[in-house]
Amino acid sequence: MIIIHAGFQVKTDVEQEFLKEIKPLIEASRAEQGNVSYDLLKDTEKAGAYTMVELWKDMEAVQTHNKAEHFTAFLAKAPQFMAAPTDVKLFSAEPISK
Repeated sequence: MIIIHAGFQVKTDVEQEFLKEIKPLIEASRAEQGNVSYDLLKDTEKAGAYTMVELWKDMEAVQTHNKAEHFTAFLAKAPQFMAAPTDVKLFSAEPISK
């Protein structure tokens, strides 16, 4: 399983527009084959801070997602919303058996 944490520092004056623009990305990404979950979390202590937490079946699913039209379209719009570069962390994980 692949886990991605993409940290966004959004300009507070365009935060609502950012949320409007990212919604179709979230919905389309959740429908992709190989997606386990795709959730946008808001930091409760830092204004304009969000983290996209993504779980993917494998790296092939991530690569397909990175080429998807909904992803590339959002990437083209994203710079206008960002106060800092996106901080992306990628992890490989295996479920722990009980």
